[in-house]
Amino acid sequence: MLADTLTRSLTDVLERPDLRVIADGLVPILDVSLPLPFRIEGALEPGQPFCLQTATLKLGGPCLEAPRLAPTFLRHAIELMRLLEPGANPYLASFAAARVAALFHALDTGDVAPLPAWLAVFSDAVPDASALMQSWETLSAFLPDLPFFTQHEAERLEGVLTRLWPVLAPAESLMSSGGDSRLAVDPHTGLNRYSSSHRPRPWAITFGSSTASSLSERGFGGAEAARRGMMSALLAKQDPDLVQEGVVRRAREAIGAHFGLPEDAVLLSASGTDCELAVLALVAAGTDRPVTSILLAPDETGSGVPLAACGRHFATDSACATLVGKGEVIEGFSPETRLIGVDIRAADGTARAVGEINAQCADLVRREVAEGRHVLLHRLDQSKTGLAAPDMDLVWELCTELGDQLSVVVDVCQARLSPSRVAEWVERGIIVMITGSKFFTGPPFCGAILLPSAIRSRLPSLSLPKGLRAYGNRDEWPEGADASALNNGHNIGLALRWYAALAEMDALFALPDPVIRGRLTRFMTEAVAMVKARPALTMLPMGTPFDDGRWDAVPTILSFLVEDPHAPGRPLALEDARRLHRWLNADLSPWVTEGEGSLLCVLGQPVPVPHPLVEGPAGALRLCAGARLVSGEPSHEGLDEERRLQRECMDARRVLGKLELILKHWDVLLDANPVPRYAPLS
Repeated sequence: MLADTLTRSLTDVLERPDLRVIADGLVPILDVSLPLPFRIEGALEPGQPFCLQTATLKLGGPCLEAPRLAPTFLRHAIELMRLLEPGANPYLASFAAARVAALFHALDTGDVAPLPAWLAVFSDAVPDASALMQSWETLSAFLPDLPFFTQHEAERLEGVLTRLWPVLAPAESLMSSGGDSRLAVDPHTGLNRYSSSHRPRPWAITFGSSTASSLSERGFGGAEAARRGMMSALLAKQDPDLVQEGVVRRAREAIGAHFGLPEDAVLLSASGTDCELAVLALVAAGTDRPVTSILLAPDETGSGVPLAACGRHFATDSACATLVGKGEVIEGFSPETRLIGVDIRAADGTARAVGEINAQCADLVRREVAEGRHVLLHRLDQSKTGLAAPDMDLVWELCTELGDQLSVVVDVCQARLSPSRVAEWVERGIIVMITGSKFFTGPPFCGAILLPSAIRSRLPSLSLPKGLRAYGNRDEWPEGADASALNNGHNIGLALRWYAALAEMDALFALPDPVIRGRLTRFMTEAVAMVKARPALTMLPMGTPFDDGRWDAVPTILSFLVEDPHAPGRPLALEDARRLHRWLNADLSPWVTEGEGSLLCVLGQPVPVPHPLVEGPAGALRLCAGARLVSGEPSHEGLDEERRLQRECMDARRVLGKLELILKHWDVLLDANPVPRYAPLS
């Protein structure tokens, strides 16, 4: 990307992983004599495509004089060139690029310089016509000479910008929208409540796919490509509603293609918990009986799932930016909905025998049906610690026995199943919930439901609960769904998160099943040996998936307890395990001078597990294999398969080495309580 000798600070800007992906081949040239932040040179005629091959992007002296603003200036320049390329109105493209740059600037953390006035005007509400005229005095200097910008044109573009303003934003800003407050990025750390980022974070070692992952360069590129296409269509004067609907529907179509299903079999939902709510809505709308949800391992699914399974608000805000009353029954859902939880672990924390769970589930299903209720039976595949139950053999038996008195949903939100297996279940009438944010390592909050043909065919006749308006939009549902119960808006954040996940899915499933299985087996075999070799770690039994030769027979979640440094033989309680998890993802170098204290490491968040030696639950951390481990990341380019897998195994050892370092310096870190950040402190 470099075409000249630059200062170290500017080189760092140009090599930032997010800007490197966005630039994608654009080569800026440094011209210290240029008094502007940047200038684009080339033939530019309104309404004509702008040829990037013959254009030149020059970075000027202000990029060196104000290095803290250099990323914003470069982002502004790249966006402007990308918008001009298809032939967008250069005035509109300039204002849109300035808006994107202003929001990009707000995403950076630390000691960021204030925006210059000509860019700050785009930070908040749509500038009026007079503000646009004034800003053009500066913005016009970045482009080749253009016809005079008139007051009439400014007034016209004010109206255009007003319609487009909500989606004139960087991909990383859009991806943090369209969920609940857990998606919000802390401006001081650059991370959300999952301690993950919508920007690439390649310096962090990530084995946390059972919870959430920061985007890879590949995933970020997938989201950015979709956003760029949307921006080009919007600036080409296409109808904004149709453009955004197309973005959402193409995501649904691409998800369905991976499972051999049509677009109308895919229902998008902001998270696995939102999926739970939509499934209950569909099942309840199709029966006159009150519904009983039988939920497996309620303490090993998402924290809001038990509430959603009863048709209740599961947070204080919702995906459609609505404030709601957590725990209250959602409008249109029946307060008679009953929830029955089935534990997947015994009181001492050990996994229950699947036969025992099968027997309990069968008794509960038959009892509830006998009481005149419709049963929604959940199969969990897999739990947060990799367990699965009840058996599919029991599921098929109960479906045959009870017919339309029973609905079955399989929670595949961990996505650790072969798409061909999932497709077989959907074809046989099972509802399946998936996400792109676990095994596939897309960003958090991208869920979907795969609907069997029987539900799709009767969907137009179902009256859905009106409270779904707080959680879903019409274009996220198949054609014919009850529009009166859904919003007419567009969740572009959800769609872009799925495009990021789809980029990872495309890379993974380009590989044959035997290759996927072989790489997972190689890594997990070594990971198990690493954990067993460390006296401070106690591995929990792993699930034993059904093995018919497909790659999903390999368990990919390794859960373990960590010994309390002050109580030999006793595992860390849940709150202490959460501290350990945070400190792994933080730069400890100010407090720990030995080892790799600055290394940022991500494991799966601690899961509460009963333990006889701990008052309250212990906390089990999880080391997970995800899709990127199989397909590789752009930073692995040039490594053959053997060397790349060796590197992954070495990275897992480094994570466990830092864990042991934390235990050694526990008391010092307890006082300091380091905070995870997007990048190391250095």
